[in-house]
Amino acid sequence: MEPESRAETELQAHFDATIARDQRIEPRDWMPDGYRGTLIRQIAQHAHSEIIGMQPEGEWITRAPSLRRKAILFAKVQDEAGHGLYLYSAAETLGTDRAELTERLIEGRQKYSSIFNYPTLSFADVGVIGWFVDGAAICNQVPLCRSSYGPYARAMVRICKEESFHQRQGYELLMTMMRGTEAQREMVQDAVDRWWWPSLMMFGPPDDDSPNSARSMAWKIKRHSNDDLRQRFVDMTVPQAEKLGVTLPDPELRWNEERGHHDFGTPDWDELKRVITGGGPCNAQRMERRRSAHEEGAWVREAASAYAAKQAARTTKGAVA
Repeated sequence: MEPESRAETELQAHFDATIARDQRIEPRDWMPDGYRGTLIRQIAQHAHSEIIGMQPEGEWITRAPSLRRKAILFAKVQDEAGHGLYLYSAAETLGTDRAELTERLIEGRQKYSSIFNYPTLSFADVGVIGWFVDGAAICNQVPLCRSSYGPYARAMVRICKEESFHQRQGYELLMTMMRGTEAQREMVQDAVDRWWWPSLMMFGPPDDDSPNSARSMAWKIKRHSNDDLRQRFVDMTVPQAEKLGVTLPDPELRWNEERGHHDFGTPDWDELKRVITGGGPCNAQRMERRRSAHEEGAWVREAASAYAAKQAARTTKGAVA
């Protein structure tokens, strides 16, 4: 065996042993190209989702019914921008530039969560996004705090704390509306009807049709399968819906005593594929706004780069002197 091949075999063995011991891989550690590529794809998609996810709720900041609701929504959108920053920073530890990831998104070479391609038609949607979408995010992301890649796992700790707060905010808004007028209760039920199935699709396709999920689990990047996470979300949400007084729009939803879980219907996977490939209600709108924001912010990035270069030159000059 050639020395180079022997060295790579030893590095691979050390990597495999680290994963098997449930220890963390850090940026300076050797890692297979497949592991690095999978991480970049997953973290980038997560970061893009946080940034695109600011749009649906951001549309309601100027139309929030009270100053308190406006402040809550402002804070949440700001949190999502911060989540994107943490995740882009984690991706950069893998040797990929944030500008390159943004370019890939704008050119359609990377994706973001399908859930953000649906419109927010009423203020009740803001509450349901907090309850359903952030609730689904919590189910999916809490296990990522134990991801095998250190920077990703550490970023998720703070993100999950804030997502949990967002879910409680959304549920509190819906509780308030359900104690209001009949029109408000109907508004909540309508939002629940529209967001339930897209929320179940957030976890991705069924396990049998998700090779990326199996690979991520083998490397302990993620800890649970798509179907397992979806089941956890359903089991968590059903009693919350009963407490809230709304009906989840699934005639097949019922408790299965033998399984110890709720049975539920099958999401429209054809719709998921259609939305992921650009055919959702708001795909074009979301991407156009992201593209416009990126182009309009070019002068800020250029100014920041020029300032950083100037400060570096001063530091170098001072060190020489």
